[in-house]
Amino acid sequence: MLLLTGATGLVGTPLLRRLVAARVPVRCLVRDPKRLGPERVRVQIALGDLTDPPSFRNALRGVKTVVHLAGTVRDQAAGSIEELNGIATWRMVQAAERAGVQHFIFLSALGAGAHNRARYLRAKALAEQAVADSGLRHTIVAPSLVYAPGDRWSTLLGRLALAPVVPLPGGSGARSQPIWAEDVADCLLALIQAPADGAVASARHELGGPDALSPSEAAHVVLRAAGRERPVLPVPTFLTSRGLRVAEALAKSRTPVTWDEAELLQVPMTTRHGTAHAEALGVVPQRMAVVLGAV
Repeated sequence: MLLLTGATGLVGTPLLRRLVAARVPVRCLVRDPKRLGPERVRVQIALGDLTDPPSFRNALRGVKTVVHLAGTVRDQAAGSIEELNGIATWRMVQAAERAGVQHFIFLSALGAGAHNRARYLRAKALAEQAVADSGLRHTIVAPSLVYAPGDRWSTLLGRLALAPVVPLPGGSGARSQPIWAEDVADCLLALIQAPADGAVASARHELGGPDALSPSEAAHVVLRAAGRERPVLPVPTFLTSRGLRVAEALAKSRTPVTWDEAELLQVPMTTRHGTAHAEALGVVPQRMAVVLGAV
């Protein structure tokens, strides 16, 4: 039995489709089973979430592999970025050890580090450390920015493109290697199906797409694919920070973009390995322009 967290997320949704198609017995830890769509009748369901550690014990009963994808890039009413990424992963690892799990696969992020300026990446570093320090056989998967057609970022850019100029939070930003959620899901499936005694299944894999893009370049790809090419206006970091913090204070969870999310555009998320780690798993990442139809 495999336990999947984050099954309704950007990566979890395509991975769950693949697991069901491959006839892998899956249990999903979810708050609302309806969000699983048609797959909910093909998997076991464990009710719970990252804020409910007691639910981990029931979810892990009889589980041999955990694929832990759940996390958040913004504070939630139920917990902060640090609690829902770092502390929750530590608790999940402890519960997995007690349950006798044989393999723990964790979805981290490129750039995760204890001294990174972004809270999300600092929290992911804490989570990675918890996984690495455990007695579990583990695999850490660290992708660059993950995207998919119609995702939240693309939708937001499309709305901003109704104006003559598209403001881009945080200035020109740093480069990332955007990787398609479907490609990440293929890499994860390869790791799940890899032999237990193989080196591939017990390593750290850095996943990047074939293009290193600045936030402005990535935004132009998305806008071109949507047929809404507009000039992109980078907004200086100090203005973005102040403006988004005010918006968060007023709109709370309804704000379209938080400063923590915008700040991720200011840190590099590239790997010196390029696409090599993905290709070692049998996956050739697609260019963002090709996936979105902007060529």
